[in-house]
Amino acid sequence: MSVRKRKWSTAKGIEKEAWVVDYVDGQGTRRLKTFDKKKDADAWEAKTTVAIDEGTHVADRATVTVKEAGDYWLEDGTAAGLERTTLDQRRQHLKEHILPFLGAVRLSKLSIPVVRQFQDRLRAEPHGTKSQVCSADMIKRVTVSLGSLLADAQERGLVARNVVHDMSTRRKRKANGDRKPKLKVGVDIPSPAEIRLILENSKGWHRPLIVTAIFTGLRSSELRGLRWADVDLKAGELHVRQRADKYHAKKYVDEGYNPIGLPKSEAGEDRTIPLAPMVVNTLREWKLKCPKGQLDLVFPNGEGNIEFHANIVTRGLQPPQVAAGLTVPATDRHGKPKLDKEGKPVLVAKYTGLHALRHFYASWLINPIDAGGQGKDIKTVQAQMGHSSIVMTADTYGHLFPSTKDQQALAAAEKALLGA
Repeated sequence: MSVRKRKWSTAKGIEKEAWVVDYVDGQGTRRLKTFDKKKDADAWEAKTTVAIDEGTHVADRATVTVKEAGDYWLEDGTAAGLERTTLDQRRQHLKEHILPFLGAVRLSKLSIPVVRQFQDRLRAEPHGTKSQVCSADMIKRVTVSLGSLLADAQERGLVARNVVHDMSTRRKRKANGDRKPKLKVGVDIPSPAEIRLILENSKGWHRPLIVTAIFTGLRSSELRGLRWADVDLKAGELHVRQRADKYHAKKYVDEGYNPIGLPKSEAGEDRTIPLAPMVVNTLREWKLKCPKGQLDLVFPNGEGNIEFHANIVTRGLQPPQVAAGLTVPATDRHGKPKLDKEGKPVLVAKYTGLHALRHFYASWLINPIDAGGQGKDIKTVQAQMGHSSIVMTADTYGHLFPSTKDQQALAAAEKALLGA
């Protein structure tokens, strides 16, 4: 590898000069890299020499655009047999958010500043088929997808570094400024009083599902995929052995696609959940009226097929809250209150997703018996929730566990040690 000055004349006779790094890459191909200043050429030569020795260097001409890498990424997901929902999310993130801003950019030109600018544009510039800006949560999701795309490209030798991975590593070393706020009762987790109101006002087709969700903590996909064969009403327990994705069973019939798969995590697979008497009685009554179908589902739609998640939320979870007065003012995407035709605030259900009921179940497991809970230890909570690791349980719900005051704990420990 060498650095040399190159001089030439343009067609108009104007003399120009530049500094050229002449080198052979890891594949034995001779390459030239041009710079305006010698110091930039020297710096690049030093860095690239190390990269070639480590086998991580990719020449600009050997790389591809983000769009081309995205095509490889989608093909890889299909070949790997990823779930349809995951593939659709990849396509949606790529088409709606990544390609409008980065599609023509070569992978070798991506850097942390470029990705940060990309995030800023997602936040500020309307884009995609809906011509909208992205929420903070969506920006995080799209950035994760970009990192996955780059990881695939890196494995193919199309890019030397995954700048999204570099960003996340750097942020982890910073102070915990991006830490998610702790879940709060009455904000993220329904209180016992609110749960009673939801139960009192829950009626009709989806009541058995809402009751089961409250007292088992199953994920929406697990509830929608639950089979009667996995419910033992005599023993008072159910077994989580499968889940349903967001697609209706009609697609399963028409396209030969199976929307039923294994639970989200290995720890969540084939776990046993004890059933409270209220759940047993509710399911026993419901079984007599439950629509029959080939999938043997406990909570199907009227045709016996998989129920849509949106139907459960809008028809099963939200109406009892509105009837009970568990509401909050609706806001638009800019955070401004929505008003009706009379200028009054539009009120919507306080808890908008089934995960709120899952959070309640976790808190019910954790709360002491004298406070109306079950007083379970963290390992039991992890098993019942189907978390992939006890760290996830601790990070999400650790603050809900009761703690003994330090002085009381020390006094008890001292007494036990000294036998006093």
